[in-house]
Amino acid sequence: MRTTTPTPDAATPADAPGTDRWFLSSAPVVSALVHLCVPMAAAMIVGALYNVVNAGFIGSLHDDALLAAVTLGSPVLALVMAIGNVFGVGGGALVSRLLGAAEHDGARGDEIRRVSAFALWGTVGAGVLLGGTALLLLDPVVSLLGADQAARHATSTFVAILLAFVPVLAAAVCLEQLVRAEGAARQVMTGLVASTVANVALDALFILGLHLGVAGAALAVGLANLVSVGYFAVWLTRNSTQMSLAPRWFTVAPSVLKPVLGVGVGTLLQSAFLIVTALVLNNLAAGYGDGPLAAMGVAVRIAQVPEFLVMGVTLGVLPLLAYAYGKGDRARLTAALRTSAVAVGGVALLFSTVVFLFRDTVLAAFLTDRSVLALGATVLAAQLTAMIANGFTGLVTSLFQATGQALAATVMSVTQGVLFVPVVLLGNLWFGLPGIIWALTVTEVAVLAAGAVLLLTTRRAIDRGLAEGSPERAEEALAAAAA
Repeated sequence: MRTTTPTPDAATPADAPGTDRWFLSSAPVVSALVHLCVPMAAAMIVGALYNVVNAGFIGSLHDDALLAAVTLGSPVLALVMAIGNVFGVGGGALVSRLLGAAEHDGARGDEIRRVSAFALWGTVGAGVLLGGTALLLLDPVVSLLGADQAARHATSTFVAILLAFVPVLAAAVCLEQLVRAEGAARQVMTGLVASTVANVALDALFILGLHLGVAGAALAVGLANLVSVGYFAVWLTRNSTQMSLAPRWFTVAPSVLKPVLGVGVGTLLQSAFLIVTALVLNNLAAGYGDGPLAAMGVAVRIAQVPEFLVMGVTLGVLPLLAYAYGKGDRARLTAALRTSAVAVGGVALLFSTVVFLFRDTVLAAFLTDRSVLALGATVLAAQLTAMIANGFTGLVTSLFQATGQALAATVMSVTQGVLFVPVVLLGNLWFGLPGIIWALTVTEVAVLAAGAVLLLTTRRAIDRGLAEGSPERAEEALAAAAA
């Protein structure tokens, strides 16, 4: 059965060397990781650099209230990621598992089409509902975000435009996950880079050319994501022989709904707690003035450069883990997990060191006040330390998502959220602003320890799933059906 990107030669087998299916199924693990993770890391680093450039566009206006507005609006983007990933991560992981299972059971095509259609249209529907509701409640939402009087107008403008684009932004996230599910990492990179380039061009037009300020920044984000939606939708329609985006395949059957949302709810809770984290953090930091809040926003964006490289590995490896699990290939699953762990550790340590060494030069491009610069350096150190722990946490979470261990993924998400709030509140009470800055680092280390415990407790369930997807089990099922 052909399940990879079609080539000019229609006779090319699905698992021929160099095809997306070959990288998922039988390529050397290192080659597969390079194919899947390097394009993802490249796309994410471009996205992280865009965040820095975007802060530069806003910073060039020399108004701390505008930088604060963009920082305060970050929970809205987290909301968008939550919506898209509920359906995209759950649907993408299930598609990859079904593609792996299809090696032993060819009658999986309709299942894959139902999953992909449910993921996309479920995302759009949820985006319309939540984005529209939040627009109707804009004033309370802006107050909840922690905007003071100086930053309130700019924050309202920024957030309102983002909310209008929620269905588009969420669909872009979901479609990206579906394309990745087929192992088409280079196509994902192309779509994300194209969106980023469009975003930068629109920033220059709207902010510098038309002087629209934060409204221009939000418009640029929304319109650039339309580029992503168009690219990914066209690619899937033309190239995927397994997935379908046609509404006629949409279904809420339990066989689709339960595994997709079972995994997706973990990402939803994680994103929800990230929103709560940002809200608590912004409200506490706002008490120290716009300067520290702006410094935190810039430092976080700079720290995202190495963080996104690590995420490129942890997200890129998920389809490989899911495919190996669905196929019942224990050796490949273990090798992929081990190799990606080495990659996460190496990338995190190397690039966080480089970023930290050049922290003063980079921060000085956006901040001029000496006290704010010093604070930004402290925030950067805390963020980079947290990023290293978060990298391994992300890898463990990807394993749980790939193998359908929804409860374990959910527990990790809940642990992060439940721990952070008391840690940051106590940190503020006992240590003031430094306690706020280092609260995330303490939390990430604790979550990593919890992930190690969960990995041990879910080992038997993962082993059972591998046995059910193995070629031997498939042969037994065929023999039983024949009898």
